[in-house]
Amino acid sequence: MIKYLGSKRTLLPTLVALLGEFPELSSVSDVFSGTSRVGHAFKGAGWRVEANDHNAYAHCLATCYVQADRDRWHDDTAKLVDEFNRLPGEPGYFTETFCERSRFFQPHNGARVDAIREAIAAKDLPPELHAVVLISLMEAADRVDSTCGLQMAYVKKWAKRAYNDIQLRVPDMHPGVSHGACRAHRSEALEFAEQVQTHIAYVDPPYNQHSYLSNYHIWESLVLWDKPEVYGIACKRVDCRERKSDFNSKPRHADAFARVMQELRAPFLVVSFNNEGYQSREQLEATLAALGDVFVIAKDFKRYVGAQIGIYNPSGNKVGDISHLRNEEYIYLVARPDLSDLVPDALDRLGRFSARVDNPGVATGDDRVSRVEAVLRETGPQTLAALRRETGLSDYQARMALESLVGCGVVESVSGRSKRYHIVASSSV
Repeated sequence: MIKYLGSKRTLLPTLVALLGEFPELSSVSDVFSGTSRVGHAFKGAGWRVEANDHNAYAHCLATCYVQADRDRWHDDTAKLVDEFNRLPGEPGYFTETFCERSRFFQPHNGARVDAIREAIAAKDLPPELHAVVLISLMEAADRVDSTCGLQMAYVKKWAKRAYNDIQLRVPDMHPGVSHGACRAHRSEALEFAEQVQTHIAYVDPPYNQHSYLSNYHIWESLVLWDKPEVYGIACKRVDCRERKSDFNSKPRHADAFARVMQELRAPFLVVSFNNEGYQSREQLEATLAALGDVFVIAKDFKRYVGAQIGIYNPSGNKVGDISHLRNEEYIYLVARPDLSDLVPDALDRLGRFSARVDNPGVATGDDRVSRVEAVLRETGPQTLAALRRETGLSDYQARMALESLVGCGVVESVSGRSKRYHIVASSSV
């Protein structure tokens, strides 16, 4: 799949394991689908998926990876990929805009993109097959770009991969699922929330001022093939200035988020949110607590690759320091009251699941939570520093394990000169 800021690749094992805790449920919606990496994983696990995004490139990704079934489209796609891989380059809009006026791709690859995209447009393919071959082209171009993963800028020197020749591949589609057809939607989040009903809703909203349309404007133009006017060094589509979302506005984000969450037609809500977002953990928990019982899982990740590189001015000189290189991603699990009608012990399952910080799909007890709990039971009250020494965990790992144990009511903290933690209930596992 394409490189993408905010991709949930590293969260997939946790998310798939979470859904696996509820075999009674069979359908899930992905309200802000982006690359459809999450929806693709859910479909692969056998769930009926309803994926939604308001951007055309994201809808195309969802049509390929969620709606289109491998058994229906694989062979037709393979034939077209073979045909398109033999096409010679023919420079056009894409080459002029993204290889000459800007430097996102080498001109020889831009000419190939032009030729293949025009050939796709001339085919008048069925909508699902059209989307699948477009994604084949998008991913092929992504493999030879010269960026750090965003299309707000290109790198000063050509990336090594940019010299490779573009080569299409058949996208990794999944077979259909037994619970019914999966679908891709292109709607605003609120409209989708009001109209589509599933057992589970997964919500991963934009969380700051950076618009995904601006971040991935080249893919929007490649999919729409409307050859728009552009502006700036990055040659962004002019409608990047006009197509604004409340989720990219700090004053409007909280209200927009609350309205979507309230309208979602699902008894079980799963929300991903980054600690660099407009809303704090406390704000989000307050909003979600109005809808049902809330459980939280915290994960630690490296920041976007640009943060690893540093801050530079247009001349290529380093001009600033990065404040931090790691983020926390929170997964909020919200059980609305009607979830218990479908799964009577839903709250117990969510409590046990959220306590297993390290590897939520495995109930062996050999995880960070169990290690911290075992030390406390053996030694009595301990400080965070002592628990780190006894368990060999990092500060972050020990804190997250304690947070889970405190949240489950197994451990309490005692304030004093040095805060200590002690066991107050039976095992969390």
